[in-house]
Amino acid sequence: MPYTTHDIRNVALAGHPGAGKTTLFEALLHAGGVLATAGSVERGNTVSDSDPLEKQRGHSLDIAIASIDLANGDGRAHLNFIDTPGYPDFRGPALSALSAVETALVVVDADTGVEHGTLRLMERARERGLCRAIVVNKIDHEHADCGRVLMQLRETFGPEVLPLNLPADWGRRVVDCFDAGAGDSDLGPVSEWHQRILDQVVEVDPEAMDRYLENGEAGLAPGELHDAFEKALREGHLVPVCFVSARSGVGVRELLQLVARLFPDPTEANPPPLVAGDGGGQRPVPVHPDADGHVIADVFKVVNDPFVGKLGVFRVYQGTVRRDTQLFVDDGRKPFRVGHLFALRGREHVEIEQAIAGDIAAVGKIEEVHFDAVLHDSHDEDGVHLAPVSFPKPMFGLAVQATSRGQEQKLSQALRKLAEEDPAFVVEHNVEVNETVIRGLSELHLRVMLERLKERFGLEVVTRPPRIAYRETISVPAEGHHRHKKQTGGAGQFAEVFLRVEPLERGAGFEFVDEVKGGTIPGQFIPAVEKGVRQALQGGAISGHPVQDVRVVVYDGRHHPVDSKEIAFVTAGRKAFLDAVAKARPLVLEPVVALEVSVPEAQVGDVTGALATRRARIVGTDSGDGLRAESIVRAQVPQAELEGFAAELKSLTAGKGRYALDFSHYEPVPPNVQQKLVEGWKPKPEED
Repeated sequence: MPYTTHDIRNVALAGHPGAGKTTLFEALLHAGGVLATAGSVERGNTVSDSDPLEKQRGHSLDIAIASIDLANGDGRAHLNFIDTPGYPDFRGPALSALSAVETALVVVDADTGVEHGTLRLMERARERGLCRAIVVNKIDHEHADCGRVLMQLRETFGPEVLPLNLPADWGRRVVDCFDAGAGDSDLGPVSEWHQRILDQVVEVDPEAMDRYLENGEAGLAPGELHDAFEKALREGHLVPVCFVSARSGVGVRELLQLVARLFPDPTEANPPPLVAGDGGGQRPVPVHPDADGHVIADVFKVVNDPFVGKLGVFRVYQGTVRRDTQLFVDDGRKPFRVGHLFALRGREHVEIEQAIAGDIAAVGKIEEVHFDAVLHDSHDEDGVHLAPVSFPKPMFGLAVQATSRGQEQKLSQALRKLAEEDPAFVVEHNVEVNETVIRGLSELHLRVMLERLKERFGLEVVTRPPRIAYRETISVPAEGHHRHKKQTGGAGQFAEVFLRVEPLERGAGFEFVDEVKGGTIPGQFIPAVEKGVRQALQGGAISGHPVQDVRVVVYDGRHHPVDSKEIAFVTAGRKAFLDAVAKARPLVLEPVVALEVSVPEAQVGDVTGALATRRARIVGTDSGDGLRAESIVRAQVPQAELEGFAAELKSLTAGKGRYALDFSHYEPVPPNVQQKLVEGWKPKPEED
């Protein structure tokens, strides 16, 4: 049977590693009739973890999508669930999924309670304007303490955290406390929590509040409590909690019914943050989840499937995408035809005829499609895009090189495909040092990417730490001279150049000034002198790194009417510059980065001590706000000193620390470092 936009619920399962998201995903598909038998992570037969590396490692590395069609009272519900990775190393795909749903369902372990990943994901969902709900899983485990976990959730996230059901008979069943006002549970009488939910929900509707105060629950009209519930959910005034055991199935069917009955559909949720324009000129773009409107859809996932080709997975915000629809990608002038339209169930692709407003689908074999692309069917939507998700910056880097000669092009294409699939995986080519660098969120993240290179593309690479982009400069003015004379029979070469060098402010770059008088160097040869100087700038003077922040003034020289040529003045200019730099107290500069480290309050001292051993200057520390119990340590650190910092931070903070950095400035290296760099440089022999 066809479904409407009002029937759709889009929900992302998120949470700390080990909370049981994938097991719950399987249990939901089984309870919804999609699977005859739920798979298990241990057996490696889940819909979600279908990638060979996921089966090998026993945890999710990427998102998985599947839908359930469920009877909902007199109607039906079409539930799109997205299972996301729990490990922060693979947070890119998890955060991209938050841009495609109305509700984030955060899974918490009944044994361990609120963990670091719980805090981060609840905050991310709140920032995105999503409705938030919590599932407490593993309620029948031996060490489960549901009462403690519920209190911990309320202490951490506030009194708006309230249970819709409660465990009973030591986790062997759940009892409703939203509709029912009586009964017992493992956490005591249901009536108290039922009353708290009513009080919390009616607060968002003044008219309902008045009738409730006058006549109690009986004064609320049918459906009024439902509408107030959804409004409270949208405004963050209510964060409902459900209890389940995904392994045994306890509470799973009840959870499905609650999602279908109480969670918002695309017409009820907070509007998506679609905007047009750039920078300060951005303006909100209103969209209406109307199946008959112009198509506006956002690509939140790209998959390079070896059989189907490139898949763009998208969420439809407005209109209906049908097979044979003509769509534009972003501001592209040339449309593409939707030849293959799919619904997804893990790695399975089921061809469908259409995807209506609010739905999630995939389009195949469209090379122009990329992550965060907006698909639309009218030029009226040119320039429209979804407000970007704030991804953690990829800090961990490795330089990679193909082990076999001639595979450079294949390696480049394979890395590009991997980068298309993960917004937190970045590939850079540093022209200056001629190396390809991959960057990710951790050593584990990059290790998995290298394994994918081998498994999917048959490529093996050698890796090394990326080279540091050192620079050279001068500290005092100086003069240089070179006389180039070459005679080999026939026409010779002659040029003589006098110049001086002067230091500029840090970051000023390079200036070239012509102060030659009387035509001692003819005007047509001045560009050749500059060319020679620029060659020396690029090749380095003392350590092989580019020279910057210097002014070069050419003030005199000599030429020969027959033997002076461009090549002669290029050579003379280069060598005169090198002569001057050698007298100008040259310095090697290193990049310094601005570092922000988020750490638990108790580990601030350990982290600042570790940074001090890396030549860091601590700029300041901001204390935690109680909820996150984290502090921010700000420092300026030489980039060369950050090798191994990710592993050290993980060890010091038990995996709870994270950091971000941006380039700050260049400054001179210590004398011992400069000496080592100078001694390690082997310049090419100069020819006279």
